[in-house]
Amino acid sequence: MSAPYRQDMPPPGGFEAIKYKRNLPFRGPSGLAILGGVTAVCAYGFYRVGKGNLEKRELQREKVWSRIHLVPLLLAEGDRDAYRRQQAALAREKEIMKDVPGWEAGKSVYNNPSYRPAETIVVI
Repeated sequence: MSAPYRQDMPPPGGFEAIKYKRNLPFRGPSGLAILGGVTAVCAYGFYRVGKGNLEKRELQREKVWSRIHLVPLLLAEGDRDAYRRQQAALAREKEIMKDVPGWEAGKSVYNNPSYRPAETIVVI
């Protein structure tokens, strides 16, 4: 026994509409806003780098001038130290060679009367 033929039909009033459109939420700023922000940050960074370079240049100039002004003081201090060492060496030589007849403490062994201080190099 066979059942009578019955065709499958939509419900009365039809099927509900199929949602095929994309429903994406707003996802952040636009490309133009991002480009503007990056440009502003880069401009501020370059500004700060320029100010830092000016400050560094000024500090370098100040350091050079302070060294230039300190050179005479350092040279005088070195001369005083060399004189003190020379006098101490002369006193030691007199003490060591006191028993040697005809020995003159401090006299050059090269028989040269001219005085030449130790060579110095000034580094600025």
